[in-house]
Amino acid sequence: MKIIDITPETESHYFCCLEEYSDDIREAGDAKQKWYNQMKDKGLRVKYAMDDNGVIGGMIQYIPVEQSSFEGKDLYVVLCIWVHGHKQGRGDHRKKGMGKALLKAAEDEVRQLGAKGLVTWGVMIPVFMRASWFKKHGYKVVDKSGIMRLLWKPFSDQAVPPKFIKPEKLPSKGKGKVNVTVFSNGWCQNMNVACARAIRASMDFPGKTDLHLYDTADKEIFREWGISDAIYIDGKEVNIGPAPSFKKVRKKIEKRVKSLAD
Repeated sequence: MKIIDITPETESHYFCCLEEYSDDIREAGDAKQKWYNQMKDKGLRVKYAMDDNGVIGGMIQYIPVEQSSFEGKDLYVVLCIWVHGHKQGRGDHRKKGMGKALLKAAEDEVRQLGAKGLVTWGVMIPVFMRASWFKKHGYKVVDKSGIMRLLWKPFSDQAVPPKFIKPEKLPSKGKGKVNVTVFSNGWCQNMNVACARAIRASMDFPGKTDLHLYDTADKEIFREWGISDAIYIDGKEVNIGPAPSFKKVRKKIEKRVKSLAD
């Protein structure tokens, strides 16, 4: 196994999160590619883990905290680390040390870049980006938000702990129409899929919904709201981790549309 940097020839693997076969990923369109083109000259780093047969089985992406949805300074943030675990496509590459090697490579690089620490987010349930996995690799929790944890590994005594950025305001309930509000940053394909489904579902009810789209890769928009990736239907947030089905999102909108006639 070896760790390699992304190249123009391997960008396509990154855009689909190593899941070229996935119909779900295709629903996201080119959102991640557009985000990548915006961020690749702003400190974004992407690395792959390649097995001995030349197959890429894992990836990690990380950016300066100043470009992220967290509060901090002179740090880098792991947006996600992903080892392919499905039998289809590339096959199951878990339990081979790829995740550990990718995280170590990221730590080494950001140290060389002068960062004072590496930050990541994790969840308390046994799914993708588990907080417990990062804890095993020396990361400490510095902030909490629901089941989310913000963790870090400082490299300097002068490092200041990062924080979650809390929402500045929330979308409101519609007046006469159902408000469908979509906040999308672009870095995560799961979130991109969820947002694409919400947009498509809202269009099934012409004249009965107001669709509001916010590109939170725009720092001014993000600072205004304090929300990175989210879907709200009449002011109520929809759980997008994992991405809900189109049918489920449409049903939620339909329920609100029907309530307008009651």
